[in-house]
Amino acid sequence: MREYFANVKKVEYTDDRMKQGLCFRQYNADELVGGKTMKQQLKFSLAYWHTMCGEGSDPFGPGTAKRPWQSASSPMEMAKERVYAAFEIMQKLGIGYFCFHDRDIAPEGTTLKESNKNLDEIVSLVKKMMADTGIKLLWGTANLFSNPRFMHGASTSCNADVFAYSAAQVKKAMEVTKELGGENYVFWGGREGYETLLNTDMKREQDNMARFMHMAVDYAKEIGFDGQFLIEPKPKEPAKHQYDFDVASGIAFLRTYGLDSYFKFNVEANHATLAGHTFQHDLMVARINGMLGSIDANQGDMLLGWDTDQFPTDLYTTTLCMLEVLKMGGFTKGGLNFDAKPRRASYKPEDIFYAHAAGMDGFAKGLKAAQKIMDDGVLDRFVTERYSSYAAGIGKEISDGKADFKSLETYALDLKEIENSSGMQEYLESMLNEYIMSV
Repeated sequence: MREYFANVKKVEYTDDRMKQGLCFRQYNADELVGGKTMKQQLKFSLAYWHTMCGEGSDPFGPGTAKRPWQSASSPMEMAKERVYAAFEIMQKLGIGYFCFHDRDIAPEGTTLKESNKNLDEIVSLVKKMMADTGIKLLWGTANLFSNPRFMHGASTSCNADVFAYSAAQVKKAMEVTKELGGENYVFWGGREGYETLLNTDMKREQDNMARFMHMAVDYAKEIGFDGQFLIEPKPKEPAKHQYDFDVASGIAFLRTYGLDSYFKFNVEANHATLAGHTFQHDLMVARINGMLGSIDANQGDMLLGWDTDQFPTDLYTTTLCMLEVLKMGGFTKGGLNFDAKPRRASYKPEDIFYAHAAGMDGFAKGLKAAQKIMDDGVLDRFVTERYSSYAAGIGKEISDGKADFKSLETYALDLKEIENSSGMQEYLESMLNEYIMSV
C-alpha cells in the first residue's frame, strides 16, 4: 500500500493563529471543552462521496480534480485504492469517522447480485482498515438516486419493480452498515418527490415511502441492528419538491405514519437554507422535538440557488450549530459529517486537507464559543426573562392549561394599555459577536 499524499504530514495544532501553511489553529483534539475533549464533542466524519468520489464537476463543466488514484486499472482496483487513500486522509487529519453510500465504495454491477459481490469485496478491505486504524463508521446509506432506474423515485416510484429493487438494495446496505459497526443509517430521498402533480398520486407515493421505512424498521429488528435511523431533509434538487422538505415536514410525515419513535434527523446546513430556513432553525426544530440525531456540516452560497456543499467556515453558523448540540447534551450516536467538497478551482490533492482543516477549525471555534455562552447563561437568562409573564398569574394559568376563552376574556376586559418589553435583538447579536471573538 503506497502513500498517496507523501508531501502531507500529519496535521498538527498550533497556538500561533497567524502561522502559514497546513495546520489547525483552533482544533486541538485533546483540549477539554465542557468536560470532554474536542474530539469527543465534535466527532468529525469524512464524507466518502465528495472526498473520495468527487471530481470537481459542476452543471457547466466536467471535473477538474487531480486525484492520485485515478490511474487505477479497473473500477474495482480504483475502489480499493480509494479505501487506502481515504484512511490515509483520515489518519493525517485525525478524523475518527466516515460515511458512505453503497455505490461510493464499490462500483455497481450489471445485476444486483454482481453489485453485492463487489460491495462485499470492498467492505472486507474497509473492515480491515478500520481494525488497523481504529476509525469508525458514523453512518451508511444506499444510493437510490443516481441510476436511471430511479428516475421516478425509489420507494415512491410508480414502478413496483423499482420499489422491490430499492428494498433489496437498502437491505444489503443495512447489513453492510451493521457489519462495519455503523452508529446510524440514513435515508435521503433525493428522488422521493415530484416534478409535476399532473402525473403524481401523492398519497400513494407517501404511503409507499412509509411502508418502505416500516420494512426497514422490521428488518433492523430481525438482524439486530441497533443503529439510529436518520432522515436527511432537503426541499428540492433533484426533485422539484421532495417529501422530506425540511425537519418540520419530516416530523409530520413520521408522526402521521407511526414512525417517529424509530427515526431522528440528520440535518444539513445547505439543505436548511435551500428550504428557506437558517441552519439553526432546522437544528432547533429537531432538538426541541427530541429528534436531532446527526449533522451534515457544510454551508451554501447565499447568492446561488443550489446545493454548493462548501466547507463550513462561517463562525456564526458553527457557533449556533454547536449551541444546539450542547443544549441536547452533545452527540450520542451522531456526529459532524463533512458533506462538503473543495471548490472546483481547488483541484490539487492537498486542497482536500486544507478544506477539512478549515472546517474543523471553524467548528472548534464554534464549540468553544457555544460552551462559553452555555456556561455564562446570558442568552438563556434573557429568554427566561422575556417569557417571565408565563411564570405567574394569568400566564401560569395559560401554561398550566387552566385558562379558557371565557376566563381570558374576563381578565382582558379590565386591561388598560399593554406594555411589551424590548426584544433587544441588536444587543444580543453584539453579545454573540463578543463570545465568538473572545475564545
